[in-house]
Amino acid sequence: MARVFVGMSGGVDSSVAAALLVEQGHEVTGVYMKNWSEDLPGMHCPWAEDVADAKRVAVGLGIDFQVFDFQKEYKQNVVNYMIREYQVGRTPNPDVMCNQEVKFKLFLEASLAAGAEYIATGHYARAEHVVDGAALGNSGAVASRHGVPIDPSLSPAELTAFRQSSAIQDESTLTPGLVKAPSLPNTARLLRAHDDNKDQTYFLYRVTSGALAKTMFPLGDFTKAEVRQMAKERGLWTASKKESMGICFVGQVGIREFLSEYVETSPGDIIDQPTGAVVGRHDGAIFYTLGQRHGLNVGGGLPYYVVGKDMAKNEVYVSRSIDNGNLWRQELTLTDVHWISQPPEGDACQVRVRHRAPLIKAEITRVNDNAGEKVTVILSEPQRAVAPGQSAVIYDGEECLGGGIIC
Repeated sequence: MARVFVGMSGGVDSSVAAALLVEQGHEVTGVYMKNWSEDLPGMHCPWAEDVADAKRVAVGLGIDFQVFDFQKEYKQNVVNYMIREYQVGRTPNPDVMCNQEVKFKLFLEASLAAGAEYIATGHYARAEHVVDGAALGNSGAVASRHGVPIDPSLSPAELTAFRQSSAIQDESTLTPGLVKAPSLPNTARLLRAHDDNKDQTYFLYRVTSGALAKTMFPLGDFTKAEVRQMAKERGLWTASKKESMGICFVGQVGIREFLSEYVETSPGDIIDQPTGAVVGRHDGAIFYTLGQRHGLNVGGGLPYYVVGKDMAKNEVYVSRSIDNGNLWRQELTLTDVHWISQPPEGDACQVRVRHRAPLIKAEITRVNDNAGEKVTVILSEPQRAVAPGQSAVIYDGEECLGGGIIC
């Protein structure tokens, strides 16, 4: 079995992930990632309660427990990114950036430097490890639903070869301030979870194949209901804890409330786009996103939808027509493109334009210029409220190939 550091958030999913790995005989260490601890006016950050819950689960499981402090990097690479994107009128997804910069970079590097062979998280996803062209199944497992990292049928020689094939070699891409741990081989595929309603591969598309090769997803084959039941059966402290719906690691805080603490805004006009008439006032264009219909506070009758905004003029444009052309897009241009392993061989694929949105058949065209790779996506049918700054994630059946940021 392997030495595994499990990211424990204090929630039920990561608690069950840790419990399953312990039951499989792994040498498990629980780790709470302290990424945010700041209370904002009227908003309490629950990090102290979360770390206490995670530690209680770890004690109950009889495993070591540590806290990794990534607050500086989280503020710099996730929060500041999110603020910059909103300031220029885009709608970013901080969870995507948190996975790229924190969970599957900082946490991975720090864990390997501390002696781990793998990390694990409570994400609903599957990682298929590949050794010499042979797929080993979810998180390297052939025979288990729980994400065992190595096929138990491997001979000692094959096991040694597997470990050597996953050896770390390149020290050139490490995070400053951490003990050096080499980078990882490109030997894993990211697959959708069996529970399509909980599948989180949309948020994981910017994780590298090398990082996935050192990652286990013990929950990838289970539904949320099954995970809850397993937590109750094992008497885990977090079995009945509600899911956090706020900003990643910050707590039950809405985007508007969070941004208000860091960005100066000014009121402006809400304009009916078809007529040009001023129909209301807003408290900051930064707070509005394409397709939004709630919180506009403009008149009665049929609802208005946000169909655009001009950040330079501080104006928000709305329409009462759900068929307004600005609300629908069938052709997308993606920048800042990331492929987990290799780009798709053909042009036919499926695309998801937001978490839990349906997979839409699409054709893609890759273009490389001086600004880097861009991808043009032609969807088989128009999609509503596809906002700039969001991610479009590209799939080939159950495999998540990568994606990019929507222009």
